[in-house]
Amino acid sequence: MSVEACKKTMEFQTEARQILHLMTHSLYSNKEIFVRELISNASDACDKLRFQALEDDALYEGDGELKITVEFDEAAKTVTISDNGIGMLREEVIDNIGTIASSGTRKFLDSMTGDQAKDSQMIGQFGVGFYSAFIVADKVTLETRKAGMSTDEAVHWESDGEGSFSLESIERASRGTTVTLHLKDGEEEFASEFRLKNIIKQYSDHISIPVMMYEEVKEDEGKDEKEAEGEDSPVKTSRKLGRVNSASALWARDKSDISEEEYKEFYKHSSLDFADPLIWIHSKVEGNQSYTSLLYIPEKPPFDLFDRDHKRGVKLYVKRIFIMDDSEHLMPNYLRFVKGVIDSDDLPLNISREILQKNKVIDRIRGASVKKVLTMLESLVKDKPEEYADFWKNFGQVLKEGPIEDTANRERIAKLLRFAGTCNDNNEQNISFDDYISRMQEGQDKIYFIVADSYLAAKNSPHLEIFKQKKIEVLLLSDRVDEWLVSHLTEVEGKKLQSVARGDLDLGDVDDKEKIAEKEKFEKDYASVIEHAKKILGDDVKDIRMSQRLTDSPSCLVLNEDEMSAQMQQIMQAAGQYAPKAQPVLEFNPDHELIQQLKDITDDDLFEDWAHLLFEQARIAAGDALEDAASFVKRVNKLLANKNG
Repeated sequence: MSVEACKKTMEFQTEARQILHLMTHSLYSNKEIFVRELISNASDACDKLRFQALEDDALYEGDGELKITVEFDEAAKTVTISDNGIGMLREEVIDNIGTIASSGTRKFLDSMTGDQAKDSQMIGQFGVGFYSAFIVADKVTLETRKAGMSTDEAVHWESDGEGSFSLESIERASRGTTVTLHLKDGEEEFASEFRLKNIIKQYSDHISIPVMMYEEVKEDEGKDEKEAEGEDSPVKTSRKLGRVNSASALWARDKSDISEEEYKEFYKHSSLDFADPLIWIHSKVEGNQSYTSLLYIPEKPPFDLFDRDHKRGVKLYVKRIFIMDDSEHLMPNYLRFVKGVIDSDDLPLNISREILQKNKVIDRIRGASVKKVLTMLESLVKDKPEEYADFWKNFGQVLKEGPIEDTANRERIAKLLRFAGTCNDNNEQNISFDDYISRMQEGQDKIYFIVADSYLAAKNSPHLEIFKQKKIEVLLLSDRVDEWLVSHLTEVEGKKLQSVARGDLDLGDVDDKEKIAEKEKFEKDYASVIEHAKKILGDDVKDIRMSQRLTDSPSCLVLNEDEMSAQMQQIMQAAGQYAPKAQPVLEFNPDHELIQQLKDITDDDLFEDWAHLLFEQARIAAGDALEDAASFVKRVNKLLANKNG
């Protein structure tokens, strides 16, 4: 097929056009980020080639010196960024640039804040960095050839960013990719050696691939001073490639030689985050195994934090050579917000994901890295509690997955957890288990909690009434993960965690013996009422009994310890899994007027309505959805009419 026959014009995908429009018309307050994004893409291409060449050295095509070259033409108003990395096939150009059929595009659009500075800095996090070229350019061309392919299998891509792009086959001697930006009127400042070098130093200094630019070099630099002074002819210069960035692995340097600003800039480059990291730890391990780790905790959460399947942010290197990123084997799911690098001297260069699954070296590195992260968090708790409070607001729900996944570190993680509680008047999660234990009543031997759909539902639950009366603190749990958490974290510091909505109420030595005796008396006095209500409600309840929990409400539902709550049933059903229906115990408050009136009702239909109403309102208070809300409303209206009549 001829080169001309391969030329084709295609339309951008709808969401890609939206991104292009934003780049062209909205994100103009921080224009220079296009340099960062395109150099980052070029660096990734070089890393991919270096990794693939471990198995096929021929991919280097005789040129193993990987580099990124930045050029400009002031007269033509162009900026060109080239790499000799892996390159792309025609199909890859369409997939990676033309359509961008990825969830990141949609999520980027959804995450726009309206703040141009923040939005422009988010570009790289969502995989739409190439589009940033259109912030300063009215036309972009790209030429690329995949490493290992013949010279006539190269591709030329071109677009003005308005809605379509052209694609044609060309011949290209060198592998890799060249992106040329034709600058808009008014953007000539970027066709400047001084401007480009400053941007590269600011954003890309720590990229491990050399970033090169042509610079003027005096041809007589080798002559001595006297010889140079004796010549009247003008000084001759020539253009030679020189390195702009430091191009060194920052983590491989000694900690004492790295400034705080360098650590922050490396984080921003490697994570594509616009904010400084919250905290980091840099360590080198030598001995039976040798590796270096540089791990960061971000200040703000990424957009896909709650996607458990999203790629993680720790990159694996072997002897300074990039192997793979987002390896799930380097950091557990509950620490998926951690960013950074781990560089091992002991792993083979041709390691695969399959080998990682069974590698003892990786297991030891992972275990030690987890401990380092937990140590960082513990230091925040101790030394910077306000910063830890901010961390918890952003990442607390994810950290709560820790005791479920990581049994080896369960106790350490438990000390980092924070909850809301009845001792506070707001929903702030700032109570640790240590705080709770220090405030326990004399004779109290359990940590009490309640799980509900929301903070208000937990705070106003009828199950708390006796605890409020006795001034016993209860932790209020309303995050979606909390039900899973308490099913795995059953004890802390020798104190059992006890749901106030499950099982028989046992307040230990705080219990009121007189109340227990009263309950037994009421069970006998209301035996006929209980029996009648049981027959009406049938299998909807496992049992009906008099309550020790209630002081104000007429009824509540209590689950057995091994039964699934309404919240857990909803989570399971939403995930498409079978959730067995619980059979709760219905508790009546013998001190409540409505319960006392049940003894005097002789009309069977009226008694049946009241029995159903007491059960249904208890379900609603427990966060359960009624299957037949219309009948409930009809029943309420009927009873209200009778009451008023």
